[in-house]
Amino acid sequence: MILPCYPGTAWGLSVAAIRILLADDHAVVREGTRRILEREPDLVVVAEAGDGEEAVALADQHRPDVAVVDVSMPVMDGIEATKGIKERAPRTAVLVFTAYDYDEYVFAILQAGAAGYLLKDSRGSELVNAVRRVYEGESVLHPAIARKVLDRVALGAGQNGNPDVEMLTVRELEVLRLAAEGLSNRDIAEKLIVSPRTIQSHMANIFGKLQVGSRTEAVMVGLRRGWIRLEEPPAS
Repeated sequence: MILPCYPGTAWGLSVAAIRILLADDHAVVREGTRRILEREPDLVVVAEAGDGEEAVALADQHRPDVAVVDVSMPVMDGIEATKGIKERAPRTAVLVFTAYDYDEYVFAILQAGAAGYLLKDSRGSELVNAVRRVYEGESVLHPAIARKVLDRVALGAGQNGNPDVEMLTVRELEVLRLAAEGLSNRDIAEKLIVSPRTIQSHMANIFGKLQVGSRTEAVMVGLRRGWIRLEEPPAS
């Protein structure tokens, strides 16, 4: 398949479009979401799923860059679908796009490896920006969801002490703390005077050591273990 390209940088290069899988049991929602995304020259929807099981199968088949997933779906819900997508296509970033902000959904799906959680009252521009950010390895949380995450981790932050902090290198811990401040990979790279690719490598190492699937979950672990101060909120 020949993918659409869009003008890249001042170098005059072209970059392949971000390939997206939509998973929502409402066809009209998928249609509207697709129209919003495909108005952008760098975004293309490569597959649509009406339930979680189909979403996992299509993610395995197409290996999209980003999967935009609803929580409430038949056959297999968004939580199990996220787990399945991350198992079959670990490089696919999962962005939750749902009307539900129940605590049991929020924390379960973030722990399953979702990189972002956006509510359907968001603007189209916010959805587009969220897709681009999770593709770049960032975390995106709707303000209401970010508040829930902070409230939850505040209950247990630092209670376990931090004897395990040695599992991360000094630089990895520094990267995690900057990520908790909401800095993007590019911003962290500029602050530490290294390349964005180096930061991506550090983040991958952090994910592996903490056995998490997203930046948000890594930050939550850091907060719970007392490695990060609460006044440094996770990316939103």
